[in-house]
Amino acid sequence: MSNHSAPQIPLSKARQNLIIFALSIGAFAIGVSEFSSMGLLLEISRGLGVSESQVGASISIYALGVVVGAPLLAIFGAGLKRKNLLLLLAMMYAIANIASSLAPTYGTLLIARFISGLPHGAYFGIASLVAASISPPAQKGMAVTKVMLGLAVAILVGNPLAVWLGQQFTWRLAFALVGVLAFITLLMVNKSLPLDANEKRSSPMEELAAFNRLQIWLVLLIGVFGFTGMFTVFSYMAPVLVNVTRVSESYMPWVVVAFGIGSIIGMLSGGKIADAMKYKGACLLIVWSIFVLAMIPFISGSLPGILIAAVAVGTMMALPVTLQTHLMEIAGDAQVLSAAAIQAALNTANALGPWLGGVAIDHGLGYNVFGTIGAATSLIGLLIWLISYKLAQANLRAK
Repeated sequence: MSNHSAPQIPLSKARQNLIIFALSIGAFAIGVSEFSSMGLLLEISRGLGVSESQVGASISIYALGVVVGAPLLAIFGAGLKRKNLLLLLAMMYAIANIASSLAPTYGTLLIARFISGLPHGAYFGIASLVAASISPPAQKGMAVTKVMLGLAVAILVGNPLAVWLGQQFTWRLAFALVGVLAFITLLMVNKSLPLDANEKRSSPMEELAAFNRLQIWLVLLIGVFGFTGMFTVFSYMAPVLVNVTRVSESYMPWVVVAFGIGSIIGMLSGGKIADAMKYKGACLLIVWSIFVLAMIPFISGSLPGILIAAVAVGTMMALPVTLQTHLMEIAGDAQVLSAAAIQAALNTANALGPWLGGVAIDHGLGYNVFGTIGAATSLIGLLIWLISYKLAQANLRAK
C-alpha cells in the first residue's frame, strides 16, 4: 500500500490543516444531504404530492447511487491524480444536489438523488487517502478522523439546522445548501491541495485481485445487515413522532439532535472498542444494536422515550468504525477499493432500511414495527459475523 500513502510534496502544518478542513467540509455536505432527507420526509411528501413510502424510496435510490458509484468511480478514477478525482467528485455532488433542489416532479427527484449518491463513497475513500498522504506517519489516523468529523458535525448540527430550515421555508433549501457547500469544497481543495507530479497511481486490476476474497465480502455483508436497522428506524422517525408518540413534527429537529449526540458517542467509542477488542468489538456492537432496536417499540409512545431511542440508535454509528478498522487490516493491496466498498455496503443498508419500512407501512403493519424489523436484520448480521470469525480462526490455526 505504500504507493497509495506515500507523502506528497512537503507541506506546512497550516497548509495540511487547511486541506483537511476543506475535505471535512465535503464530508459535512455529504452528511447533510444523506440524513436531512429523512428528517424532511413529511415535507417532501407534501411538497411533491407523493406518499411517505415513495419519499422513503428516494432515500433508498440515493443509497443505491452510493452502492453503484463507490466501486465504479474508485476503479475508473484510479488512473487520475487524486486531486483531479476529488475535484470531479465534488463537482458531481454539487450539480446533483442543486438539481435535487430544483426537481419539479417526483421522477426527476429520484434521478437527481441517484446521481447525488454516485460520488459519495469514492469521495470518502479518496479524501481519507489524501488526508493520510499529507500527514506525518504518526498522525495519519487522526487526519482521517478529522475528515470524518465533518460527517459527525453534519449529524449533530447540520441536519437539525437543515430540517428546521426545510420546515420553516421549503425542503428544497436543504439540498441547495448542500450544493453550495460542495462547490466551496471544490474551490478550497483546488486552491490548497498541490498537484504532485510524482504521485504514484494505483492499478485497478491489482486492487480488484486483492479485493476478491471471502473475508472481505463477509465484512461487507456484516455492514449491510448489521446497519440496516438504524436506517429502517431513523428514516421513518418523523411519521413515528406524529403517529406513535403523538406530538407535533416540529419536535423532529430535537430528535435529529438526539440522534447526532448518539452518533458522536458511537464514533468515539467505536474507535476505542476497535483498538481494545479488534474484530470481536463488532460482535459486541451488533448485540448492542439488537437490544437497542428491540426496545424501540416499547418506548416510542412518549417524547422522552423517543429522544432516548434516537440517542441509542445514533450510538450504532460505532459499528462502521470497527468494520472499517478491521477491513484496513485485511484488505492488503485493495485499500482504495475497500475504503469505497465499505461505504457501498453501509449504503446498501441505507437502501434496504427505508425499503423494508415502506413495505411495512404499505402492508398495514403500522408505525411501531420498525425497531422489530431492524432487530431481525441485525440478527442476520450477527450470524454472518460468527461465520466470519470462525473462518478467520480456522485460517489462523491452518497457518
